[in-house]
Amino acid sequence: MLILGIESSCDETAASVVQDGRKLCSSVVATQIAEHRLYGGVVPEIASRRHIENIVGVTRAALDQAGVSLAQIDAVAATFAPGLIGALLAGLNFAKGLSYAAGKPLIAVHHLHGHIASLYLTYPELKPPFMALVVSGGHSQLVHVRDYTDFEVIGRAVDDAAGEAFDKVARTLGLPYPGGPEISKLAAGGDPNAYHLPLPHTDGQYDVSFSGLKTAVINLVNTAKMKGEEIDRAGLAASFEHRVVGMLANRLVQAADERGLPAAICGGVSVNGLLRHKTQELCGKRGISLYFPEKSLCGDNAAMIAAAGFYEYKPGQSAPLSQNAFANLEM
Repeated sequence: MLILGIESSCDETAASVVQDGRKLCSSVVATQIAEHRLYGGVVPEIASRRHIENIVGVTRAALDQAGVSLAQIDAVAATFAPGLIGALLAGLNFAKGLSYAAGKPLIAVHHLHGHIASLYLTYPELKPPFMALVVSGGHSQLVHVRDYTDFEVIGRAVDDAAGEAFDKVARTLGLPYPGGPEISKLAAGGDPNAYHLPLPHTDGQYDVSFSGLKTAVINLVNTAKMKGEEIDRAGLAASFEHRVVGMLANRLVQAADERGLPAAICGGVSVNGLLRHKTQELCGKRGISLYFPEKSLCGDNAAMIAAAGFYEYKPGQSAPLSQNAFANLEM
């Protein structure tokens, strides 16, 4: 079965063709990072306009790259939640139009289900159940993947997501958007023990909190400025990154170990080198299998939406053309 995926939840306009949920036939992404970097973050109105401008060309390119026509596609899958509402509507409504015009079923896909499905494109042998840490710009959730469409969230960020914390700390340190890669570059030359940062407490066993950690960094920088003191920017970046990574890796490995399950990390932050290294180290000590998506599939892309769409599609149960988009929606 060939699924055409459409993704537009934030600032990437993407289209992809995936066969049987596992074989990547094409993946095309038009990114807006350079434009939004001028403003220090994503501007929703600009993102929505660019999706409208880019989506036809991106979809044509994905079909051409896969060597198929729209008539050969079996279904159209599109992200409907969560994300920037205007951006979501741009992609979803375009997918509705394709679905109606071509007479193809429409599959509405949750964005986080897509990130988890990106693992199946990298590891054709991977099957549920497993424990997945989904970490991106707006989400940090620990998910027990019971089956392809059966998910239980057992832990989450109770305030800022990891990606949001990286962006805000990067801005405080005078680094450009997106903050995650910039923090990692700066941290590479720093001492992770340069600053003693707090380890935020959460009531939930697998929950994490990054707001207090972010605030501690901001206060350190502001206090130093008021006193006319120099901040060890590389050391502070390294201390922050190690604290965030330690919290995420420990929660994932603990949950996987207690349940006797393989572990996986997906989402934009899963490209972080320290997070991969730390989790591999912890899993190695406990004999836990660990999975990461290809780095090209970690950020927002339509291949993961098409893969998830394959597992969520049931003949005769496609999404209606009245399907709405939602800025916030639980898994």
